[in-house]
Amino acid sequence: MAVRDSRISGFFRLTPVERLRKVAELVGLTEQEVATLQMTGSMGIDVADKLVENVISTLEMPLSVAPNFRVNGKDYLVPMAIEEPSVVAACSNAARIAREGGGFRAYATEPLMYGQVQVIGVPDPNVARVEILSRKSEILELANTASQTLKSRGAGARDLQVREVPGLEGQVVVHLVVDVMDAMGANVINTMCERVAPLIEEVTGGRVNLRILGNLTPLRTAYAWARFRKELIGGEEVVNGVVEAWRFAQMDIFRAATHNKGIMNGIDAVLVATLNDWRAAEANAHAYAAIGGYRSLTRYSVDSNGNLIGSIEVPLAVGVVGGTTGAVEKARIARKILGASDARELACILASVGLAQNFAALRALADEGIQRGHMSLHARNVAVTAGASPPEVDAVAKRLVEEGRISVSRAREILQEMRGGGSGNNK
Repeated sequence: MAVRDSRISGFFRLTPVERLRKVAELVGLTEQEVATLQMTGSMGIDVADKLVENVISTLEMPLSVAPNFRVNGKDYLVPMAIEEPSVVAACSNAARIAREGGGFRAYATEPLMYGQVQVIGVPDPNVARVEILSRKSEILELANTASQTLKSRGAGARDLQVREVPGLEGQVVVHLVVDVMDAMGANVINTMCERVAPLIEEVTGGRVNLRILGNLTPLRTAYAWARFRKELIGGEEVVNGVVEAWRFAQMDIFRAATHNKGIMNGIDAVLVATLNDWRAAEANAHAYAAIGGYRSLTRYSVDSNGNLIGSIEVPLAVGVVGGTTGAVEKARIARKILGASDARELACILASVGLAQNFAALRALADEGIQRGHMSLHARNVAVTAGASPPEVDAVAKRLVEEGRISVSRAREILQEMRGGGSGNNK
């Protein structure tokens, strides 16, 4: 049923229950559907209503744990929240194989972020650059009044850069380089940019337009590598197949987009589980991959013994404090399961997860093809959608895969047969 008129005066002023009733009335939700939306699980509706606007319910996702991860000699259980089949299983299996080669080695740079202050109407950008840089200490000191906590811990605004953007005449962009420690950093950087804007206007003779953090973080980057022993992944043919698949992604933007999406399948799942900003991570990773021409975020080579060596370089602006990371109880528990003590440790884990997921996908493509394992798991989702009860799901999925007809309509026919109401005709 399509809503006839989406204008609702004062919708934001209603309580979540009132909003839900209004929506139900407008689109014709049944009482059972309303009752389902009223079940919010561990996140109370009052908490959800404080986090974002116009709340009517919450939405659950499967929360899984990927075992087997060893990063820098430390073992981790990795919480992952994702709805896509095969991701968790693939990561877990890849981590198990990497473990046999010594596990993942990873490094994350200092948590340095950019804040951008756009200045327009500048009489002379070259003069403005010199004047801004000559007052760098003053600007940084003013920026650091936005967070006494960071300043007291030797962090906060550390440096300042001035850029001209080609094609934008009469403009300069000031970059504040900020050490945000264990936070993602958005709120404090935005405040810093707003704090220094009047002084920058005074110095340049221009007018500040935008003042906001930058989600591209080339200074805040994580690296990881692992050895995948050839005898554990199918031998020399599979090793060479993975390398050739990676080379394809390096040279072809269409393949590279899919390749990097697979990396983010793993990383995003951990970010969602810990309530980090996965949208910022997506923008960051793909923008970084596009510097100098869109390419793969991973690399693969073969060592002297014929083993596969995989590595990843990915920018990651993540936090273990601030934002909503402490506001939702399940996210707090997920962080406890993971056991990352600071943002740099979390970035090392995330880079390792991204590499694990990418290796698993390339191995499947180079060996048996991606669909066999993926569709087996997808068949279970189809069975659930068709109405299979938990005890019936595996049997229905098995039939779907055997027949090669993975569809909701066929799953319903199989269910009818299993429950004694069908003829057994497999057309």
